[in-house]
Amino acid sequence: LTSERNLARNTQLSYRDTLALLLPFVAARVRRPVEQLAVRDLSAAHVRAFLAHLEEVRGCCPRTRNQRLAAIRALARYVADRSPAHVEWCGQIRAIPLKKAAQPAVGYLEKDELDALLEVPDTASPQGRRERALLLFIYHTGARVSEAVQLTVGDLQLAGRSAGRSLATLTGKGGKTRRVPLLKSSARALGKVVQGRAAEEPVFLNRRGRPLTRSGMYQAVRRNAEKAAAQAPSLARRRVSPHILRHTAATHMRRANVDLHTISVWLGHVSIDTTAIYAQIDLKTKARAVAAFDADEPEPAKCYREDKGLMAFLRSL
Repeated sequence: LTSERNLARNTQLSYRDTLALLLPFVAARVRRPVEQLAVRDLSAAHVRAFLAHLEEVRGCCPRTRNQRLAAIRALARYVADRSPAHVEWCGQIRAIPLKKAAQPAVGYLEKDELDALLEVPDTASPQGRRERALLLFIYHTGARVSEAVQLTVGDLQLAGRSAGRSLATLTGKGGKTRRVPLLKSSARALGKVVQGRAAEEPVFLNRRGRPLTRSGMYQAVRRNAEKAAAQAPSLARRRVSPHILRHTAATHMRRANVDLHTISVWLGHVSIDTTAIYAQIDLKTKARAVAAFDADEPEPAKCYREDKGLMAFLRSL
């Protein structure tokens, strides 16, 4: 998973958790300790029963079920690559289909909602300055939560007042890095937060001065969104998260006619197909498309000439 497939740390943990659930489940069904399980004990029938257990007993959604199945398929492929005798077993496991699941709607903030959110942090306090810098950074860069958590002071290249472009180096999935320009407002906010700190220190800290965790980042965004609902009541019905700010950045870029390839590179997507969702969710762009034509216009004249003798001609051949 690490040296060959170069999977992200979170993916590795997801695969680990899948096996931690699967192995005791199968061991109980075959009445054998986990340490004595053989490869063929993980039969397709037991895997299907495990997937049903996830949904019916643990209450997992189809997306979680598919995520667990992807980990089991990866294990089967790994075994088959190294043991030809288990190729047939691998084929049976990999033949278990993924379950169709409705894709959740991609949410984003409108301009007034975003402005209200950014006005909430009190920049007179250290915590307020940190939270405003965090909100600006995620929105302006479209960074993932994991990328913001891993960001260090040395990853920032903050230009002075005279010239130059401020940049941030983000480390995304699979250890891939990309450099993203920083707007002046983000650069100023980050400069106040990291001033006088060592290059190896994390940029975003909590109120105790410790590195901000993923859950801490989610809580900070939600806390400010709840306060911003006083100015933008629509936020009270929204579940605002750091990933919503990432979607907002992409949607606003698309609304500004930035091409999908640029947005894909900006967000660190492997495939532009992933970025294509932002061409579908923007309601204002759809409204402009609807307004581009008028349904009351008369139908165009026929572009062909009627020839009633055509069939008679064909029969005469």
